[in-house]
Amino acid sequence: MTFEELNLTKPLINALNDLGYIHPTPVQEKTFPVIMGGKDMVALAQTGTGKTFAYLLPILRQLKYSEQKHPRVLIIVPTRELVLQIVEEIKKLTPYMNVRYQAIYGGTNINTQKQLVYNGLDIIVSTPGRLADLALTGLLRLKDIQKLVIDEVDQMLGLGFRQQLIGLLDLLPPKRQNLMFSATMNEEVENVIKKYFNEPQTVEIAAHGTPLEQIVQVAYHVPNFNTKVNLLEYLLNTDEEMSKVLVFAETKKLADKLYEQLEKRFTDKVGVIHSNLAQTARINALKHFHDGSKRILIATDIMARGLDISDVSHVVNFDMSNRPEDYIHRIGRTGRANKAGTAISFINETEEVHQLEIETLMNQRIPMQPIPPDVKISNVITEDEKPFVLDKNLARIAAIKLPKGQGAFHEKKDKNKKINLGGPGRQEREAKKAEIRNKLKGKRK
Repeated sequence: MTFEELNLTKPLINALNDLGYIHPTPVQEKTFPVIMGGKDMVALAQTGTGKTFAYLLPILRQLKYSEQKHPRVLIIVPTRELVLQIVEEIKKLTPYMNVRYQAIYGGTNINTQKQLVYNGLDIIVSTPGRLADLALTGLLRLKDIQKLVIDEVDQMLGLGFRQQLIGLLDLLPPKRQNLMFSATMNEEVENVIKKYFNEPQTVEIAAHGTPLEQIVQVAYHVPNFNTKVNLLEYLLNTDEEMSKVLVFAETKKLADKLYEQLEKRFTDKVGVIHSNLAQTARINALKHFHDGSKRILIATDIMARGLDISDVSHVVNFDMSNRPEDYIHRIGRTGRANKAGTAISFINETEEVHQLEIETLMNQRIPMQPIPPDVKISNVITEDEKPFVLDKNLARIAAIKLPKGQGAFHEKKDKNKKINLGGPGRQEREAKKAEIRNKLKGKRK
């Protein structure tokens, strides 16, 4: 099928021709008639499948010219970066149309955004927090919204935006079309659908948890942070194909620490992006990674979720995500647009349980590689890697020997004696790993 067959308007066809797009992706092809039919819809599709155009094309196809001030289309997403990306996609599709649209997000002057809302808009693309702020002023009226899009809803709820999102849904008119796009489905997402959607039609493009076929996955068992840095440096220095590398860190603190280490070794070739950075710094980090002036971008899951970062040659999981579905999103940053990609994971002992959970979700093993002999194995551990001690005096107290028979101490019965198995954390990890291994064995029989 071509875009010509989707019954799009001439202005949209001209815009798509300018962009060089001829054929819709599966999610665009399957969702188009549902949205055009006015039905509520829940679309489940992996990262990189063209979800943004999937809802923008039919929405713009049906959007009539109007001079009314209050917006008729509302698109809610979890991060500022995703807001800006969607607005850029609207810009690409509307050079031959008269459409008023605006990005609304926090971290910028709210008075400027108030003025933009007052001047009149057709489409608002916003994060939940700033949208709620504007709605509370009374200046932004949501009673004329005809189409609501909630994109990356699973991530939005996971970030703690539930109350804001529910509050906004209660402000919207009851007669509207609800469109939800998500890569995963969980109980919280299902509860929102049950309460606010009207018999939605579900469109599922790829089975959840199935990684893209063109991505090569490899992993290394690496003992600690410093050895992981050494291994990453080695791979970057010895593999010329690692031309555009997206490195995932689990936390903002770890992302900053890794940036400090890599910037020393790859001066002016490393960027970092997370929610603690100023908006200008975040935009510049993405821009420099897009245009190739930065070879490496270190990011947290929240910042990279949903972003369209093209031509990523390699994804590196510097540490394994504790959510298996996030691993799928991470590796989906490479291998896009029918291009090959590679996902590399560094796994320490405590992360092995996450590895097994991910392998269970995918129903396949991640091939393991030995650490190259030229990589220095560090024995130095960081403060974050040191064992957690509740009381530094515990060791001294435990060393005190009391005479036998004194005080209330007595020999325990055999059935009450405990064996030291390495602490509760390790016991739980070993038990969980054993449980997952059994599940994997069962699936392979």
